[in-house]
Amino acid sequence: MPFFSYCALINIISMSSKVKSILIILIILFLDQAVKIWIKTNMMLGDEIIIGKNWFVIHFIENNGMAFGLEFGNSIGKYFLSIFRIIAIGAIGWYITKLWKREVPFGIIACFSLIMAGAIGNILDSAFYGLIFDDSYGHIAKLFPAAGGYSSFLQGRVVDMLYFPLLAGHYPSWIPYIGGDDFIFFRPVFNFADSSITVGIITILIFYRHFFEDKKEDDQVKLSADPIQEASESSDTTIQN
Repeated sequence: MPFFSYCALINIISMSSKVKSILIILIILFLDQAVKIWIKTNMMLGDEIIIGKNWFVIHFIENNGMAFGLEFGNSIGKYFLSIFRIIAIGAIGWYITKLWKREVPFGIIACFSLIMAGAIGNILDSAFYGLIFDDSYGHIAKLFPAAGGYSSFLQGRVVDMLYFPLLAGHYPSWIPYIGGDDFIFFRPVFNFADSSITVGIITILIFYRHFFEDKKEDDQVKLSADPIQEASESSDTTIQN
């Protein structure tokens, strides 16, 4: 068994960046959608499964807007947000295909693959869940209900379930406006797609920021060495003289 595991690991390492990138996207999408569909077909809104002595809770909610339960307007806002997500997915996908052809650290490609997988995962909820599920208010939702779904295309709600109330207490009374209010860290409820996007962005900011700085410097060097631009600048100087 260890030998076969070792061979599988070698095969994964030897894969091209393109194949590994696609695998990351597919694995994250499968995990994200599998969990969301299980939640929708086994829990009602507000149901909880407490894990790890209250520091980790599976808490089923749905949101109409952005990541971590943030809201963005009414139905018009949802259309705008969904269209923006689709455009963003297209832009990220285009950039990833450019990275496949370049000599770049695979970590960069992996991070953008995580971001793309998360974006696709949430847009699937918005685009199709309203069509294929009925609502989860007071009962467990049915997949492909005979009466139709609870909403229209691009008007579905995103399923969230991961809740980590690690610390709980109250704000000190001397703090203006929020003094005495309940304090919970971490309050937002999110999903695997949100996590994928967050991990990808934070990893880029912490470990790969220099990649973009180096690229900017390289572009400036190439621009300064551009013979067409140099000829143009020389011509302008001659005219001025």
